[in-house]
Amino acid sequence: MSSGPGYRGPVLEEIFAAVPVRGWSHAIDIDTGREVGVRADERVVIASIFKILLALEFCRQVDAGQVDATERVRVRAEDRLGGWGTAGCADDIELSLRDLAYFAMSVSDNTAADLLLRRIGADTPGLLAAELGLDHTRVIGGPRQLLESMLADAGAADGAEFARVYPTLTRAEVAAMRVFDPAHTTSSTPRDITRLLTLIWQDRAGSPAACAATRDLLGRQLFWTRLAAGFPDEVRVASKTGTLPGLHMEAGVIEYPDGGRYAVAIFARTEELGSRRLDVDLAMSRAARTSVEMLRTSADIRSPIT
Repeated sequence: MSSGPGYRGPVLEEIFAAVPVRGWSHAIDIDTGREVGVRADERVVIASIFKILLALEFCRQVDAGQVDATERVRVRAEDRLGGWGTAGCADDIELSLRDLAYFAMSVSDNTAADLLLRRIGADTPGLLAAELGLDHTRVIGGPRQLLESMLADAGAADGAEFARVYPTLTRAEVAAMRVFDPAHTTSSTPRDITRLLTLIWQDRAGSPAACAATRDLLGRQLFWTRLAAGFPDEVRVASKTGTLPGLHMEAGVIEYPDGGRYAVAIFARTEELGSRRLDVDLAMSRAARTSVEMLRTSADIRSPIT
């Protein structure tokens, strides 16, 4: 464990303990490099936060002329993975690649993300992570692969059977599922995720046009009970959530009217396996606000727990 002068990690621990959850976080001032956090270098499951890499790679390929953002894609019944967005449609629909990106980022549409990943190349988000120096980030497939691993580990043939089987599993059986183990699913560290966001906001993750397009997509997310709930309306929050049973997470950039910019990544794990925990979401919002306030008021903060 290390801490710089003025480091207040225990304050964040108290926020997590009050719920209670186990929390991981990292926040960094994009322009000064000051940082604060808790267990910032421990590997965590990132679930749909992976879609930041997906969106960035898509925007890079569009800017490079490798794909046409207006290319049409048909979403069929067999493509649907469940969840929000196009998965709820009763009939086949057709939309553009850029609209797939919009749905993947705004409502975390897994079907849209899966189809977009097929088009840009299944291995490209992982290659992009390596290119950007995200040394502790690993990408194992996309939403379809995650769902398939959940079905296989639960012994279910399809989503309907999984819905019946999952509530009957013991805590040990659930804990053994690959989607909850950072060593066997798409994972990263809070610090890697804030590095990714910092590079996007500094136009260093691709061309300025690709980075700007990615920032725009992150700004379109509709969910607001985690990071955004901690800040007043005049503060812009551009972010991406991730959720699995018992896992709540979000990463994004907080932009103040005075020009301050702060990348934040927060992950929380509960003992319960449900996902509808507003108290957890609000604890995350408090941790985000507290972290940013530390960075805005304490010039002597140096480093988080490692």
